[in-house]
Amino acid sequence: MNRVPEILLCVVLGVVALPFFLIACLIVVVSVGTPLMFSQPRCGRGGQIFRLFKLRSMSAARGSDGALLPDDQRQTKATALIRRLRLDEIPQLLLILRGHMALVGPRPLLPETIESFGTEGQYRCSVRPGLTGWAQVSGNTNLSNTEKLGLDLWYVAHRSTMLDLRIMAETIGVAIWGEHRRIDRIEAAARWLQDHPPPKTSLQGSPA
Repeated sequence: MNRVPEILLCVVLGVVALPFFLIACLIVVVSVGTPLMFSQPRCGRGGQIFRLFKLRSMSAARGSDGALLPDDQRQTKATALIRRLRLDEIPQLLLILRGHMALVGPRPLLPETIESFGTEGQYRCSVRPGLTGWAQVSGNTNLSNTEKLGLDLWYVAHRSTMLDLRIMAETIGVAIWGEHRRIDRIEAAARWLQDHPPPKTSLQGSPA
């Protein structure tokens, strides 16, 4: 997507989402306490490292062994709804305006995760990571890591403005009706990847 309409869409989305975001902030403080935000280094385009921010939706509750409890035990019904509606990701609109992220693209992952993907990770990072993406509207949490990677690589090779608009429209549907595995897309991505191994690219890995 061209940068100008992307910025305009970000501004519009930010204005529309602001009241809902403020309500979500209040829910987080009441449900799981402070701090309000969660941040973590993620890998951007060309391996550039940036810090991702999102509204915290889980507590830091730990079990008797000192390990963090499973995700479903560290969130409330209210914060689970916040995650489903993607309200926790609204702060990332600022990262899109700064150029670290895009409205649509593969979700930003940890640098070590990208490194573990090898050549496929390098190709995945040839575009800016997105607020939403092909994997997110094709099953998301119901997908394996291998399936997500395949869908991300398919997107990088087939990206277009029309595909981005389709993904944004489907993101709204996912928020309303929930996540469902799209077997047709998973299989299409797997077939494409088998016939088109990603070309090797270089990652810079310097801070953004």
